[in-house]
Amino acid sequence: MKRIAAAFILFTRLPLWKFVDIPEKAYSTTVVFWPLTGWLTGGCTAILLYLLAMAIPMVAAVVTAIIVKLLLTGALHEDGLADFCDGFGGGRDRESILRIMKDSHIGTYGVIGLICHFILLVGMLSSLPPLLAATTILAADPFAKFCASQLTNILPYARPEGAKNRISYSRMTPWQFMLNLAFGAITLFPLGLAKPSLLLGIISPILSLLVLTRMMKGRICGYTGDCCGATYLICEDSMIFGIIVILGICNLY
Repeated sequence: MKRIAAAFILFTRLPLWKFVDIPEKAYSTTVVFWPLTGWLTGGCTAILLYLLAMAIPMVAAVVTAIIVKLLLTGALHEDGLADFCDGFGGGRDRESILRIMKDSHIGTYGVIGLICHFILLVGMLSSLPPLLAATTILAADPFAKFCASQLTNILPYARPEGAKNRISYSRMTPWQFMLNLAFGAITLFPLGLAKPSLLLGIISPILSLLVLTRMMKGRICGYTGDCCGATYLICEDSMIFGIIVILGICNLY
């Protein structure tokens, strides 16, 4: 239970640290429970979006739900996306990419990356019926976190001095991987019940993960925390995009 609490402390603003004493070693295996935190963030976003859409225009409901999610997570992943875009967009070699990502200032690439992410996310969710939009975000959040967590299995940590937060993640055992996969996949069932063909939407985040992994391996020989945050958001966006493409191809709108 302490490992689960550690995951929520890392990825949400919930003040669990006031009530639970978490040993430092517990944080090394929190990666297993990353998708579980998506049950909370994705669930709250989905429920709020659906309820608001009954009373206000869909775009306003989507924007409000996203803002609440940002407050819940502390914009942790968005910070990672901005640093990732700045580093990989402006860095010429491994050292410069890692240096730029460590810089707390945001640059042009980071601003453009965040603008593109939010415009795309709002546009995609607003194009869906409220119930389907809620079901999609409920499925995409945990599954995208599952995809992002695989970076710790595939790649080594890129910084020789270690992580900024001094937390190093252990690679998952086969049993831990299965648990990690279960947490990421369970919320796909409501999506499959709505329209079974939409489950093919998981192809796009998996492809995104493979492309990003290859890029990180080639340019910085590993991953960082910012890479994990960026991978999560890119995989989430690509899954929603894939679902919309399937809807269009199958004339399911």
